[in-house]
Amino acid sequence: MSTLVIVESPTKARTIRNYLPNGYRVEASMGHIRDLPQSASDIPAAVKGEKWAQLGVNVDADFEPLYIVPKDKKKVVTQLKEALKSADELVLATDEDREGESISWHLLQLLKPKVPIKRMVFHEITQDAIRKALKNCRDVDEQLVRAQETRRILDRLVGYTLSPLLWKKIAWGLSAGRVQSVAVRLLVEKERQRRAFRQATYWDLKAELEAESDGIASKNAFESRLVTLGGTKVANGSDFDEETGKLIAGRKVVLLNEAEAKALKDRLKGKPWQVTDLEERPVTRKPAPPFTTSTLQQEANRKLRLSARDTMRTAQSLYEQGYITYMRTDSVHLSDQAIASARTCVEQLYGKQYLSPSPRQYTTKSKGAQEAHEAIRPAGSTFRTPQETGLSGRELSLYDLIWKRTVASQMADAKQTQIVMHLQVEDAGFRSSGKRIDFPGYLRAYVEGSDDPEAALEDQEVILPNLKVGDRPNCKKLEAIKHETQPPARYTEASLVKTLESEGIGRPSTYASIIGTIIDRGYAQLVSNALVPTFTAFAVTGLLEKYFPDLVNTSFTSKMEQTLDDIATGEAEWLPYLREFYLGDSGLETLVKERENQIDPTTARTVELKDLAAKVRIGKFGPYIEVENGYGVVTASIPNNINPADLDPEQVEVLLRQKTEGPDQLGRHPETGEPIYVLIGSRGPYIQLGEATEENPKPKRASLPKGVTIENLTLDQAVGLLSLPRLLGTHPATGGKIQASIGPFGPYVAHDQGKEGKDYRSLKAGDDVFTVTLERALELLSEPKKGRSGGRSKTKAPLKELGTHPDDGEPVNIYDGPYGSYIKHGKTNVGLPEGKSVDDMTLATALELLATKTKNSKSTRRKSSTSTNGKATTKSTTAKKTTRSSSSSRTRATSSSKTK
Repeated sequence: MSTLVIVESPTKARTIRNYLPNGYRVEASMGHIRDLPQSASDIPAAVKGEKWAQLGVNVDADFEPLYIVPKDKKKVVTQLKEALKSADELVLATDEDREGESISWHLLQLLKPKVPIKRMVFHEITQDAIRKALKNCRDVDEQLVRAQETRRILDRLVGYTLSPLLWKKIAWGLSAGRVQSVAVRLLVEKERQRRAFRQATYWDLKAELEAESDGIASKNAFESRLVTLGGTKVANGSDFDEETGKLIAGRKVVLLNEAEAKALKDRLKGKPWQVTDLEERPVTRKPAPPFTTSTLQQEANRKLRLSARDTMRTAQSLYEQGYITYMRTDSVHLSDQAIASARTCVEQLYGKQYLSPSPRQYTTKSKGAQEAHEAIRPAGSTFRTPQETGLSGRELSLYDLIWKRTVASQMADAKQTQIVMHLQVEDAGFRSSGKRIDFPGYLRAYVEGSDDPEAALEDQEVILPNLKVGDRPNCKKLEAIKHETQPPARYTEASLVKTLESEGIGRPSTYASIIGTIIDRGYAQLVSNALVPTFTAFAVTGLLEKYFPDLVNTSFTSKMEQTLDDIATGEAEWLPYLREFYLGDSGLETLVKERENQIDPTTARTVELKDLAAKVRIGKFGPYIEVENGYGVVTASIPNNINPADLDPEQVEVLLRQKTEGPDQLGRHPETGEPIYVLIGSRGPYIQLGEATEENPKPKRASLPKGVTIENLTLDQAVGLLSLPRLLGTHPATGGKIQASIGPFGPYVAHDQGKEGKDYRSLKAGDDVFTVTLERALELLSEPKKGRSGGRSKTKAPLKELGTHPDDGEPVNIYDGPYGSYIKHGKTNVGLPEGKSVDDMTLATALELLATKTKNSKSTRRKSSTSTNGKATTKSTTAKKTTRSSSSSRTRATSSSKTK
C-alpha cells in the first residue's frame, strides 16, 4: 500500500520522512496552494469584468471568495496531482493551527482525491509524535477552516476597501489593515505624548559612605540618596506632570534647584551620620512559564535583538528540523513528558536542590488562547542541550533561549532579601537599597532579559555592609546631582507585541508580518531597536481617527477578534457578521462611499503638530514643510532622521534658510581656501568642501559624528572631519594601508589586507582619530578582536588557585559566585560540596568533583542523542540549505496577512 503525505515545506518533509515506515511518500505544498488574487493580472478572465473581482470576494453572493492558484504554485499543484495518482491513501499533515487546517482544506478542494483521506496533526516532529499521530488521524475540521476563511475575507475587505482611499487622499502605495492600522495608531499616540512632553529638572544629593569594620573600610563602601528634607519628601521624576514640566498639583514635596542642592551639600559636610532604621523583607520569585508565540517574540527581541519576523522565521526552521515544538501557540501548558524531561535536565545539570519540590504546571490566562495545546519547548522526550544540537548562529541562540526558559520553569523559586537602610544627617534623610540573593533557584539557568544568567545575578545583587540602627558610618564623598525627566519611551517590537496581546488585538502568530508591513510600508523606522512612527503614519492615523474611528479603536478591534474566535468555536455565525460589518447601515462599504467626498486630499496630507506654525505635508517624495514668507509659499524636504516628536521651530528655520538662502558657510579651509558649508540632507546634517560644479560634481562631504551638532560644530572639527580617512602608514608585515576614520559605531583604525578584506579595531578612551599614530594603530590591531559581548564579561580574581589539570595543563581555581563558591576548569563549573570550605579543598578533591560532573554531562548527552528505537539522532547538516527551502513554507504566513 502506498501513502502520500503532504506537508508545507521541503524541510518539514525531509524531517518527517525519517520517521515514517516504508511505503510513505512525503511531498511539500510550499505553503498555500490557493489564495485570493493579489493583483489584476491574477483575476480569471471569466470574472474580470465583475465589479467585485478586484476585491476578490463576491460580497453580493454570500461573500464567496475568489480563489486562484498563483503562477508560482501551478507547477507544485501539477506535481502533487501526479504523486496522488500512484497513492492508495492521502494523509494531510499540515500544521495543527487554523492556517494549517485551511491549507489541508484547499488541498482537498484542488486535488479532489478519490482515495481515503486522513488528517494527521502533531505539535513536534519526533519519531514518537509522528507515529502516534499516524494512529490518531481525524477529518479536516470544517469549523476551523470557516473561521480562518472568515478572517481572511475580513482582512481583505478592510485592506482592499480602505487602501485605495489612502492612495487617492494621501499617497500611492499606502495600506490599511484590521490590525496593522491599530498598531500604527499605538505608535503615533506614543509619539504624540513625546511631542507634548515638557522636560523638568530637579536636584538631589548622592553620598558615598563607609562603615568601618576591624579598621577596614574599603570593602564596606555603599551609596545613599537624599529622600527627605525636614521631614518632607524630596521631589523626584514621578512628581512632575509630563505635559507641563511642573510639579503635579497637590504634591507636598521639596523641589531643590542647583543653588539649593549645593548649599545643602556644603551645610552637611563634616556632619555626623547615623543609621535610623533597617528593613529586611524576604522575597520569593517564581520562574516564568514556558514560551508562547508572543512571549518568545518579546524575549528574543530583548535578549537577541531579533525582530518578530526573524524570530518566527528562525523558530519555523527549528520546528521543521525537529528541534522544538510548534511555534504558533497561546498555551503555556507542558505535557507530562516535557515536565519529566525538564526536571531531569535540572537534576543532572544543577543538582536536586535546584529542582522545584513538585512539578510545575502553568495555566493559560489569555481568554482568546487557541492554536496548539502546548507551550514552545525543546522537542522530544529527552531535551538536547544547546551544545548537543549542532546548531549555530540565530538558530542556536533561539534554541538556547527556549531550552533555558523551559528548564527554568521546573526549577526552585529564587529566594532574595530586599534591604532598605535609612540614614539621617541633621534634617536630611537618606536611603540605601540593597538586595541579597539567598538562593538563586531558577535564576541559575535563566534571568529574563539577560543572556548571561551568572553575570545578571552578580549585577542584581547589591550588598550593604552589616550595620545596625545607631551605627555611624563615615561620609567619604557628597555631591549634588542634576536630574532631567525623560519622555515616554517609544515602543520596541517587544513592547508593541506585549501591548497588542494584552489588548486582545490580532493573534500573536500574525504580529511578525504586521510589524514587518508597518516598517516596509514606511509607517515606522527601526532606530536603536525603537519603532519610530513617520510623518506618513501621522497623516494616515489622523484620517482614520476622524472618518473611521472604530477601525483604529483598540476595544472595537478586540471585540472583532473575540467574534472571530467565537466563529471558530461555533458560538457566532460567520455570514451575518460579515454582512453587518461590510454591508450594514454603518458597514465599511457604506461609510467609505459616504465619506470619500468629505475628505479633502490637501487636508488629509497635512500633519498638524502642536506648537509648530509651519505646515507639514506628505508629498510624492516624502514629507516636507510649507510656510508663507510674504513673497509666496516656500517648501523644504524633511530629513529622514527628524522625527515628528522632535521637529521644532529652530529646525524648520534652518531647513527653510538652507532652501532660500543656500547652505550656511562655516568658514574656509585653511589650506585650500575653499568654503566649508553646513547642510542638512535626508540622513541628517553634514559638511561639504566647496560647491558642486560641472568640474567637481561630487565635492568632499562628511557626516557629523555622534555628539556633534550644527550648533557646536567648529571650523577645526570640520577641517578634521574632511581630512578623514587619515592614512597613517603601512603595516610592516603585509605592506597594507592603515587608516583612521569614523564609522557608524565610532572612530576606528583599519588594516587593508587585500583579498582578505579589512581588519578593524575601535579606538579606545583617550585615543583621538585626528592624532592617533601608526604605532598606536599597530598596537590596537595586534589585540584580539572582541565580540559584541566581549566588553561585558568581568574578570574575577580566584579565591584559591589549586593548580593545573593533568590532562590539559589548564588552571583549576575556586571562585566566588552569587550562590556560593565553585570550582572552575575551562568551561566546567562545579559547586563546593555541602560542608566543605574553600580552605578544605585540594587539587585532588577538585579533580574528582570535575570528573563526576563531566561524566554526568556525557551521560546526559548520550541519552538525549538517542531516539526511542535506539538509533542515534542525526544532527542537522542542512542549516545553510534550510533558509531557502523554509522560506517557501512560510509564504502562507506572510501572503495571507498582507492587509492585516
